[in-house]
Amino acid sequence: MDLVKHLRYFTVVAEELHFGNAAIRLGMAQPPLSQRIRRLEEELGVRLFDRSSRQVRLTEAGRALLAEAREIVDRVDRLRALAERGEGEVLRVGVPPDLGSAVIAALIDGFREAGGEEPDLRVRLAPAEMWSTDQVAGLAAGTLDVGVLRHPVAAPGLSFGPVLVQRPGVLLAEPDPLAGRSSVHLADLAGRRLVLFPGEPGLQEETLAECRRHGFVPEEVHEAQTLGLVIAGTAIAFGPRVELPGLRWRPLLGEPLAWRISTAWRGEAGPAAAVFGAVAVRVLKENAGMTDDGAAPVRRVRTRPASGFLA
Repeated sequence: MDLVKHLRYFTVVAEELHFGNAAIRLGMAQPPLSQRIRRLEEELGVRLFDRSSRQVRLTEAGRALLAEAREIVDRVDRLRALAERGEGEVLRVGVPPDLGSAVIAALIDGFREAGGEEPDLRVRLAPAEMWSTDQVAGLAAGTLDVGVLRHPVAAPGLSFGPVLVQRPGVLLAEPDPLAGRSSVHLADLAGRRLVLFPGEPGLQEETLAECRRHGFVPEEVHEAQTLGLVIAGTAIAFGPRVELPGLRWRPLLGEPLAWRISTAWRGEAGPAAAVFGAVAVRVLKENAGMTDDGAAPVRRVRTRPASGFLA
């Protein structure tokens, strides 16, 4: 566990005493923030907040920890600031949490190598795992320089790099009868519950429309960042190929789903953002199985608020 990062989350929640407001300040969704506070409580063996439907309050242990937590976070920030003076500018980048650590590591390595080829470019990459809605808010607020987000998005004022396409398959519990097939038709999933990413309302809308068009109307739709419901055999999910205990990934017959992803920035892209955009295209093709988009330009849609369900 990254203790300093979790202490930072704790101090912001302690200042706001409201998980929703704290999540906005941190540029992340509320469910993962709640998860990380619970993880910190488990690590420390104490309850830091009293939570109810009406209010959030610090416990006695939480009040005792707050001053020390602030001091630790401030010291780490001072250390980073000193280090960054010798490294140049920091490019703040948002990436989807489900890209995976290997892809994010490849982005960092690729950007470092590209920076070495540009003698005047002294920039350090600081990625933050954020869903597209949070990235759009961060770009608008100036807390992010570049985003790697999924389309469609309703975001006037943003510019986009080349659009890549990812063809997801279906994730099933290992004992599922469909897991024994070489491929699965969307209509074969009729009557099942579906897990979708939170923070991606435009993608959710497009995915559900395509499912209906191919004969799959989910019995129920949940938003979750984990695959717990899928492993338990109570739901299915769509996504890139993964190898996890208890799960089976199968391609969808005819590849009916096409998830589009690209870099995005506000205003004119500076040299660092342009370099990162080129690196991102190469890395996503090589490490995430994405291909060039031969479709029409990116569409912007009006999206509906998400429900915030967490498995």
